Amino acid sequence: MGQTRKNHSKEFKAKVALEALKGLHSLSELASRYKVHATQIAQWKKHLAENAPQVFERGRSGGAADAEGLTAPLYQEIGRLKMEVDFLQKKH
Repeated sequence: MGQTRKNHSKEFKAKVALEALKGLHSLSELASRYKVHATQIAQWKKHLAENAPQVFERGRSGGAADAEGLTAPLYQEIGRLKMEVDFLQKKH
């Protein structure tokens, strides 16, 4: 039977890709050090290089949409609970 697939954490991938990006060691040296195939390291390095500018973006529109998506149901629940409290206060 073959080997099972390894699932590496995003922190591990970033660490290895950053070392590959620095260029202090060859891909084969990093592959033997971290027990990962050199092709995989090259893919992580390419992905890091392509997506690095996104780290420095200001005013991400995705962050505001996520916050609004999280708070909208909470405001709805608050409104529903206020209506229930008002209704119960009028009853007594």
